[in-house]
Amino acid sequence: MNVFYNMEGIGDTLIISMVPGFDGESSYDKKGDAVRIFDEETGETLGYNLFNASSYMKIDAQGQLEMNQDKLKEINEAIQKNGFDEELQADFSPKFVVGYVQEKEKHPNADKLTVCKVDVGSETLQIVCGAPNIDSGQKVVVAKVGAVMPSGMLIKDAELRGVASSGMICSAKELDLPDAPKEKGILILGEDAKVGEAFSS
Repeated sequence: MNVFYNMEGIGDTLIISMVPGFDGESSYDKKGDAVRIFDEETGETLGYNLFNASSYMKIDAQGQLEMNQDKLKEINEAIQKNGFDEELQADFSPKFVVGYVQEKEKHPNADKLTVCKVDVGSETLQIVCGAPNIDSGQKVVVAKVGAVMPSGMLIKDAELRGVASSGMICSAKELDLPDAPKEKGILILGEDAKVGEAFSS
């Protein structure tokens, strides 16, 4: 779930996106101040626009809002007040976490790619990586599925040259860190980094 608010740019409207990057045919249903946007084919909710948003909740930030369960409850109450009976669900666990590369194997169909097994605390992910400096035993920054990179790119489950990949092992440049090196390569963290914890620059 991504939630945006820009009073100056679009007025007092909260934009709630449940399926970022959707490129199919969509339709909408308006009730009061709330507009539900949905997939025309499946009926799946893609998101909501909530007009006069500040009359339903206090909003003290601009751009992408940091979400938690309390804010989600306020959004659900607002859309239900306007006649929708849906209750939106979202996972607010950190999307950028410290991972530990357990294994690294050569990609069967690409010379410059490797297939890594990465422990992110709650699970072990298979991630295809193209960095030349990736190796087993490293602690790295993992952007999990659902993460939005500083560039605006959404991390999704993917298949790279026929191999499934869930997440991305990040470079300092991709994380938009200051003084990021120009040469290609992932960011390698120190030994004191704790696997599974949220990564903060």
